[in-house]
Amino acid sequence: MDDQAKKTALRGITYGLYVIGTKVGDEVNAFTGNWVTQASFTPPLVVIGVKNDTVSCGGIRESGVFSVNVLEAGQKDLAFSFFKPVSRVGNKFGDVEFYTSTTGSPILTASLSWFECKVVDVVERGDHIIFVGEVVDAGVHKTGEPLTLKETGLFYGG
Repeated sequence: MDDQAKKTALRGITYGLYVIGTKVGDEVNAFTGNWVTQASFTPPLVVIGVKNDTVSCGGIRESGVFSVNVLEAGQKDLAFSFFKPVSRVGNKFGDVEFYTSTTGSPILTASLSWFECKVVDVVERGDHIIFVGEVVDAGVHKTGEPLTLKETGLFYGG
């Protein structure tokens, strides 16, 4: 296989950039992710990929729930703030406000929209765990264009 061709082809997959949250007990956690896609309309199913050796992956495994916060174009700094661990104080991650709804997973007040899922299936292959979640709640904070990985200047894949 031509490694450069593989990398170029895989980087052609379009990605959004999201803040994915979960909770375990009274603790909440969030990270920036881009492997998110809808897999079914009825029931509404979403698939996410989470690096298998992370605190967040363990949290989703244990709690069986997660939230996906859809970020707005221009919210690159917000996305980047969840690339590394962020301390939670009350209802804030650093200076980012959140609240909880049906699953108890964090919903960012500044996001365009959000949805919460309960895990209905898990696929364990490679260096990421695939969680299939059924959407159990959703909301819209405002209208706008979603943030994409292209806007950040980052590349993923290959």
